[in-house]
Amino acid sequence: MKKIISCLVLFSSLIVFSGCSKNSIDDKIIVVGASPAPHAQILEQIKDDVSARGYTLEIVEFSDYYLPNIALQSGEIDANYFQHLPYLLDFNKNNNTDLTSVLAVHFEPLGIYSNKHSQISEIEYGSKIAIPNDTSNGARALLLLEANNLITLKNNAVFETKLSDIKDNPYGIIFSEIEAVNLPNVLPDVDYAIINGNYAIDAGILDKVVLTESTESEAALTKANIIAVKNGNQEKEAIKVLVECLSTDKVKKYIQETFGSSVIPVF
Repeated sequence: MKKIISCLVLFSSLIVFSGCSKNSIDDKIIVVGASPAPHAQILEQIKDDVSARGYTLEIVEFSDYYLPNIALQSGEIDANYFQHLPYLLDFNKNNNTDLTSVLAVHFEPLGIYSNKHSQISEIEYGSKIAIPNDTSNGARALLLLEANNLITLKNNAVFETKLSDIKDNPYGIIFSEIEAVNLPNVLPDVDYAIINGNYAIDAGILDKVVLTESTESEAALTKANIIAVKNGNQEKEAIKVLVECLSTDKVKKYIQETFGSSVIPVF
């Protein structure tokens, strides 16, 4: 009954769900929750490799950044792949979850996108900019704007920076904080939107990018997307198989050839 209820909750939340697994990680089935793009696409590349190791890989697609961690904590899935470590740590802190990283897979440069402008230099006073409303990605967006001299942040600016930490706003930017998954949808209504790479890929708007984070930025060093598991499961054979199958030259080549500069392997 618990499994059935959980499945109904996930389905009603508009998650693209392949079905609730009746088997656990110890029954040779590895259930991994992932964002559709590029995460699920990358996982698809290792199904045969996982099978060759005696396991079946099931991929459950999630359309948001909240439910994958709730499903992982409750044991409905065995691992997830959609987030970076600062987001995971912040989620643990705010939601009383006990999740941990076992592999950094790739970095998606956060980008500034626009339907109306081709360069950030076209910004005008009072321009509307939409940013992610979660703590870590919202801070990352503000740091990106500061790196491009659009705002100035207080000296103690870190990856928990908020709008209230803006010291100078010379362009009088009007900010909107939007759930990350919905940022591509509001792009027509704002001058610029700062969007996570996976959502930009999924929305087919990579041609709308104005600029992205540098691959040598602090974000590139700290915001790699990870495989997360419930603390205590790190040493399970199935998780080791998952990590080993993902961290191969085959997967690296697929990422590079498929996504170019939008998704950068880090293993």
